[in-house]
Order: sequence, then C-alpha cells, then structure tokens
Amino acid sequence: MSDSIDNGHRESHHPRMINEVEMITEEKWQAIINNDAAYNNQFFYAVRSTGIFCKPSCKSRVPKKENVCIFSNAEQALQANFRPCKRCKPTNENLPDSEWVDVITEYIDKNFTEKLTLESLANICHGSPYHMHRTFKKIKGMTPVEYIQEVRVHVAKKYLIQSNKAIGDIALCVGMANTPYFITLFKKKTGQTPAQFRQMSKVEEKYNGNKE
Repeated sequence: MSDSIDNGHRESHHPRMINEVEMITEEKWQAIINNDAAYNNQFFYAVRSTGIFCKPSCKSRVPKKENVCIFSNAEQALQANFRPCKRCKPTNENLPDSEWVDVITEYIDKNFTEKLTLESLANICHGSPYHMHRTFKKIKGMTPVEYIQEVRVHVAKKYLIQSNKAIGDIALCVGMANTPYFITLFKKKTGQTPAQFRQMSKVEEKYNGNKE
C-alpha cells in the first residue's frame, strides 16, 4: 500500500528493456487485437500498466496501444521484469498465485482512483473474477474489493491530516464519487467519520505539540 498521497507510477522495469523492445508494427497490433494464434512464438507483448506479458493469442482485454511493448522472446520480457500472464501462459508455466496477487495489488495501489470492480480488475489482470477473488483472499486474507477499500481509506486519512480539502473532494480524490457512501465506509473501517477523524488528529497534533 502506498505511503504517499502522490499516486505516481513506479517504473520498475529493467533498464535493458529499452534496447530490446521492438517497434509495434500495424501487423503485430492487428495480431494482438484479433488474438491471432498464428503469431504465437513470433513475438510476445507486454503491458506497462499491469507488468504482465502475453502471447498474441491471449483473450484478455485489448490494452492501450501506447502501453504495449513488443519482445521477440519470453526471456527478454522476463528480464525486463514483466510477469507471464496467468491466462495465456506465455512461458507455458503457471504464474505462482502469490506473484499473480502481487500483480493485482500493485495495479490497485497505482490505480485506486479509477472505478475498479471485480470484473474489470480480473479482465485487466488476466483471470476470471471468481478465481481472482478466491486466490486473492487465500493469499491476502481479504477480497480484492476489501483491499481497494483499505487503500482508499488509508490515502483518505493522509488527505484528512495533511490537507484542508472538503470531505467530498477527498472522496473523489480516492476514487469514490458517492460522498455518503465514502463517509459510511470510512466510519466502518476506522470507527470515526472523516470529520471526526480530522478533528481528533488536530487535537492530537496540538496536544503533542504542547508536550514538546
């Protein structure tokens, strides 16, 4: 979970990736769009926003073209720190559940401000909603939806302490357009409403300042 209000993208891919990435030709892009199995083993494509790489025939949702990297073999994608897709298995091996859950949590940490549902998250992270829900809970002890809520409340606390933003604005900043629902969820998770949490934080800060 990120400790910073700034939701900056953490680029973790290997430096040599830049030298090994090929230009995405229109032919290869069409192969990806059409899930064309005839191109399997001719190239592999990786998606920067998820850190996953696939065969051209992968049935997962078509990524944004600007997020796609092309590799001539799976080894290059692995060296660039991309993980193999759990759905199309580009290395012909299963991605361990713990690594797959890492992919999902990293995506949530970077994109919690977006509208995330179990279905959309499963599609983005290349799996079925049921399998992702079950696997995530087994590894993390909570469901993906509960983890999304934890991240949003965690970041909301920082906004409440570090800024003077209105409660409704903070709700929007953490990806929740429905302010009453945000307040209800925040109280459920923390035992306080956002306003009560902010007031208590100010009291504690003042008390600690006087102690010093």
